[in-house]
Amino acid sequence: MLPGARRPDPARPGRAQGLHPVVAIEMTRIGVVRNPKSHGNRLHPPGPAPDGVILVEPFGRDALRTELETFARDGLDLLVIDGGDGTVRDVISLLPHTFGENLPMLAVLPSGKTNVLAIDLGTPDDWRLEEALIAARRAEPTVKSRPPLRVTWADGHRPCLQGFFFGVGAPVKATTLAQRVHKVGFFHNLAVAVTIVTAALRAVFGGSRDEWREGVPAKIALDGEAQPEGERFAVLATALKRLPFGVMPFGAPREGLKMLDIDAPPRRLLKAFPMVLSGKVVPALEGLGYRRRDPREISLAGGAPFVLDGEVFEGGELTIGLGPSLRFLVG
Repeated sequence: MLPGARRPDPARPGRAQGLHPVVAIEMTRIGVVRNPKSHGNRLHPPGPAPDGVILVEPFGRDALRTELETFARDGLDLLVIDGGDGTVRDVISLLPHTFGENLPMLAVLPSGKTNVLAIDLGTPDDWRLEEALIAARRAEPTVKSRPPLRVTWADGHRPCLQGFFFGVGAPVKATTLAQRVHKVGFFHNLAVAVTIVTAALRAVFGGSRDEWREGVPAKIALDGEAQPEGERFAVLATALKRLPFGVMPFGAPREGLKMLDIDAPPRRLLKAFPMVLSGKVVPALEGLGYRRRDPREISLAGGAPFVLDGEVFEGGELTIGLGPSLRFLVG
């Protein structure tokens, strides 16, 4: 969750100073949601926002929702998210409940530990608020669209979540491992590499009873069609096109919802793992229990916890689909 809780400038000016109209949208009302405890912001604390730009640092989901409701009520052209993937997930999960269909342009400052969304968008590693404001002034700024994953519970008692990388099974274990990796000082792509390699070694060379080879119960239906039952080593889904280090577990980059479904225990993992990550179409993988799919909607039951953009959540009867596309200012 987002720490801190302040609104440095309670007055909301009508026009951000120094900004000029751009094609299709006049980015005159700009808000920033900053996570001061994100890795990058702790290492290099940013200064105050420029005059006319409203900066908030809400603590917790309720405070974040309140700030976003204020932004939506007063009107916003550009919402800058200054944090990592978890901060992005928290913000975009609340957009349908605060802005409705009148979504602002978004910009992501990659100040987290991994910044997978920023990698996919091609946002420079050192992109800061100043660069985002310069991009907003351009006559023809570079904008990319990405639909987020939307995760909903069948019981309807919890609000939906939106993010960009979903996982069940091994990804949940890998998330716990990644948190330990971060504690010993590995971040960004190096953290991703250490996590992938360590998890792969455990899964390949661990014994038959090793926890990394164990599956989780999962009942899956794709677009309403039930899939063979059984335990899963991993179920992954994303709407991103590009992942760190160029790995392509979902196959060649393409639009839409993409899924990788792996049986447990994973068969011939030492040989299959490189082929899966390469993105190559290898017919033998299907027979070994490694299935790539492009569904419109995934129904998942079994109760296993899942990870969404770096945080583990309680499982249940879930539906994973795509939310409306979000527009990101990237340069």
